Amino acid sequence: MNEFWLLIKYIVLGLLQGFTEPIPISSSGHLVIVRELFNISIEGLSFEIMVNFGSLIAVLIIYRQDIYRLIENTVRYIMTRATDAKDDCQFVLYLVIATIPTGIIGLLFEDYIEDKLSFVSVVGVTLLITGLALWVIRNLRGRKNDGGITVRDAIIVGLAQSVALVPGISRSGATIVAAMLVGMKTQTALRFSFLLYIPVSLGITMMSASDLVSGQSGLSIVAIPVILAFAASIIATYYSLRWFMNIMAKGNLKYFAYYCFAVGLLVILFL
Repeated sequence: MNEFWLLIKYIVLGLLQGFTEPIPISSSGHLVIVRELFNISIEGLSFEIMVNFGSLIAVLIIYRQDIYRLIENTVRYIMTRATDAKDDCQFVLYLVIATIPTGIIGLLFEDYIEDKLSFVSVVGVTLLITGLALWVIRNLRGRKNDGGITVRDAIIVGLAQSVALVPGISRSGATIVAAMLVGMKTQTALRFSFLLYIPVSLGITMMSASDLVSGQSGLSIVAIPVILAFAASIIATYYSLRWFMNIMAKGNLKYFAYYCFAVGLLVILFL
């Protein structure tokens, strides 16, 4: 019976992380809330590494054509200076630039964030901040497409992503809000946000891979539950992102703001 409930726990948390990762309501914040509500604790890093990797795979599947085009045109521009490939090459460069702030701030403040800010009381406040940010940009319609992005825009979006290291601040929400505030079109902001997720998630996975290989994260003990959580995360992220892309196209971000306000207040008042 204990083994059965362990499987259920990992699958539910994998689905939760996968579903909340693409949408602007903070996957890390929701995991903190669920763990507090149901007194759930998972030892070791294997769960977080694998569900994060599952979300990464789903994003790669959805954006596979964009990724292939960006890689092909970047190589083509570097080799031949083809003018029709310049925008894609610059887009890749800006993704690299936007990744740097998150990498630096993550390395410097990761331990502090985990020790001081990963509490449910903090999540209640940060969800309200996420909701407010989404409310501010709910009616924005930018003019910049992929070719209109600048170095300044990339740095601002990268800094916004760094803020999302704090549980309760949505990564997708922070980057989309920043992208739209600097004038990107809705679809450009969405694409930049999730293509930016790829190097960050890949970096986290690679940095943590040694723990999985050495067994320090406890993967050998709960291999089947972790694998099931990994599969659940792929499926949930895939369908959640597809759903969110449709919502973005219709300009209905305000509903996520309402949700963040409601959950943030409930957390502050009752947890």
